[in-house]
Amino acid sequence: MRKAGGIIALIAGIFGIFAAGLTLLVGGVGSAVKADNAQMVVGLGWGGVAFSFIVIILGAVAMGSNSRIPGMLLVIASIAGAILGGTLVAVFMLLAFVGGVLAVIGGGRAAAPST
Repeated sequence: MRKAGGIIALIAGIFGIFAAGLTLLVGGVGSAVKADNAQMVVGLGWGGVAFSFIVIILGAVAMGSNSRIPGMLLVIASIAGAILGGTLVAVFMLLAFVGGVLAVIGGGRAAAPST
């Protein structure tokens, strides 16, 4: 389940970067036409980029780790990314949250020896 959680987190992080790019595009257009709170949308876009990269890194680490710590950090990063990344990024951070939960549940257990 660790590998499945890591793969799900990788996919969520990649799509999160695309969503953050779209958020940056909308914020840039809003800033060009001098819309209210356009700089906040740009800030949310950069937050989405940062947390999406963190989710990608932690997803890759969670796939090869025997510990639950990368999965826990993945859960924390996905919650922070959902809050600080904007609405589009939050959709994919929910998927990363599921991947983090799978990495936590599947981590830390050794396989039972067959007799």
